Amino acid sequence: MVKSWNDRLNTAGINGIKPSPRTVADVVEGQSMLVPTARQVDDFIRSIPEGVEMDVRALRTALAIEHGAEVTCPVTIGYHLRTVAEAANEDLERGMSLSDVAPFWRVIDARTPTTRKLSFGAEFVAAQRKREGLKP
Repeated sequence: MVKSWNDRLNTAGINGIKPSPRTVADVVEGQSMLVPTARQVDDFIRSIPEGVEMDVRALRTALAIEHGAEVTCPVTIGYHLRTVAEAANEDLERGMSLSDVAPFWRVIDARTPTTRKLSFGAEFVAAQRKREGLKP
C-alpha cells in the first residue's frame, strides 16, 4: 500500500544534527547541519504569520537556529516541503479548513522547484499568495 502524504508527514524520522558531509549550495563541509523531520518543518511553517513570506533559504536558516545548528540540510528540506504541501492538500480535500492546514504557500512560490512537483499544481499556491498579499 502506498503511504498517504499525511502518513509520511507523521512518520517518525531520524532527526538530528550532524557534521555536513560535503560542501553543497550554501552548506560548508563540517558545519553542524540539522536534518529535520517532516513534522518539524510542518510545525515551523505553521508558526509563520498570515501575510508573511519566508523563502526556503530563510526557512532553513531559521530552523537551524531554532535547533542549535549552523545550517539545515537543503536536500531534506526539499523533500519535506513537498510532504507538508501534499499533506495539507489531502486535508483540504477531506474538508479541513484552510486555517487548519500548514500554510506552505508562505514559503514556496512560482519559482520554487518544489512547486512544479506538486500533484495539485501551482495555481493553488498562486491563489493563496495573492489572497495574503504576497508576491507571486
